[in-house]
Amino acid sequence: MSLSRLGRLGQKSSVLFLCDMQEKFRPNIVFFPQIVSVAARLLQAGKILDIPVIVTEQYPKGLGPTVPELGADGIKKYSKTCFTMLIPEVEKELQSFPERRSVILCGIETQACITSTTLDLLEKGFDVHVVADACSSRSQVDRLVALSRIKQSGAFLTTSEGVILQLLQDSSHPKFKQVQKLIIEPAPDSGLLSFF
Repeated sequence: MSLSRLGRLGQKSSVLFLCDMQEKFRPNIVFFPQIVSVAARLLQAGKILDIPVIVTEQYPKGLGPTVPELGADGIKKYSKTCFTMLIPEVEKELQSFPERRSVILCGIETQACITSTTLDLLEKGFDVHVVADACSSRSQVDRLVALSRIKQSGAFLTTSEGVILQLLQDSSHPKFKQVQKLIIEPAPDSGLLSFF
């Protein structure tokens, strides 16, 4: 069975996508502070493990910048108007590291940009890992149905801690202690338990 079919994540084969966590979404997205907090944790782990990060902003002129608490200062932001993150500039950046075929995806909104990005990445042969505790929507019905749809399409649903531990693979990893500090406390509740 191929690694992509298994959904195995690796430090040298993964890219982190952070989708549209912007100011104007703050009052409307359910569990917005928790989603951003979880995504920030993934971003910190990605920086420690030298995982490339791609950040997009949906129509920033109208929806504002990426929220500061994400911790994405100094990371290039790709502006877009379409619902997929896979715009030509992002595709070009992905081509600069062809060995990275697994995308870790989080952000908003699940039924719009997360779903569109997932489908586009799957269509291009990427292995997609949607971090359920780092994705949300204005409507929890939309969030739940979108996560189900994403899974039906062939993406892997996972959690932030699951991603981080898969990237490390072993407690003897040279950066384990540094990353472990990020997951000592469990991720904040983002309402997923009500789905099960």
